[in-house]
Amino acid sequence: MKRLNNKDLISLDRITTDEFHLILETAKKLKAEWKKKRSNKPILKGKTLAMIFEKASLRTRVTFEVAMLHLGGASISLSQTNFKLGERESVSDVAKNLERWTDGIMLRTYAHDNVIKMGKSASIPVINGLSDFSHPCQALADVLTIQEHKGSLKGKKLVYVGDGNNVAVSLAFACAHAGMNFVSVSPEGYMLDRKLLDSVADKADVSGAKLEITSDYTAAVKDADVIYTDVWTSMGQESEKEKRTEIFKNYCVNESLLANAKDDVIVMHCLPAHRGEEISADVIDGSHSVVFDQSENRLHAQKAVLALLMG
Repeated sequence: MKRLNNKDLISLDRITTDEFHLILETAKKLKAEWKKKRSNKPILKGKTLAMIFEKASLRTRVTFEVAMLHLGGASISLSQTNFKLGERESVSDVAKNLERWTDGIMLRTYAHDNVIKMGKSASIPVINGLSDFSHPCQALADVLTIQEHKGSLKGKKLVYVGDGNNVAVSLAFACAHAGMNFVSVSPEGYMLDRKLLDSVADKADVSGAKLEITSDYTAAVKDADVIYTDVWTSMGQESEKEKRTEIFKNYCVNESLLANAKDDVIVMHCLPAHRGEEISADVIDGSHSVVFDQSENRLHAQKAVLALLMG
């Protein structure tokens, strides 16, 4: 089994474009193998993944557990009830303990700095299952899904409508690798950091991707191949919910917005979704939606990451 040059998956800007495509190709092969045989080669037999959860989880927890099971390995889940990361024990000490017992660490946390510290401290692979800065595993599953529905990625237009959050960040990195045009649409004050686009400009220049930030959602979705949205209020921002709901009220992905995109546009959401807020029920449950394909592909994209880092 090939390995990634980098021992960790911290963020998609920290891997090369070749590695990005290697993950996608590996995911496709592992998915095809599973669909055909209902089994995968046990390439992680005897290996264990430690999973640390500071945030609630459905997709991340289940897909990583099942991925390890399919690949012949095991997983152990650690929640905040077990220990307080950085409080009861330092991130470094947790890493130094886990590297003696397990073969990899997946961390779903609030502070991205925790992922960076874990990666620096642990001699075993560290995977970012979500942080306040990025959500790389989600973006890998997203691009795999787009590829399945649209074929070639290069030149396709992905429009992200919503808060310039961790999902938007990872989509920008993914599009830069894939040669997809990325438009991030948010109200003023909630936009993706323009400096972030500058940080991936070199990858975008090589791949031919165009990256844009705007507040004009109607104009942005013109000729869109993909429209993507996420919740307006992420975990940890609950105190801002009322304010954000008012500010984002016109940024709902509904049938009216879809009318400005291509006829065969696909609609994506990383879930969980608030129907009637960032996306209308008729759209998320409609014929353009590939939301549950995305969810399924979390399993296969993460299998690829695990195989390439721990195999």
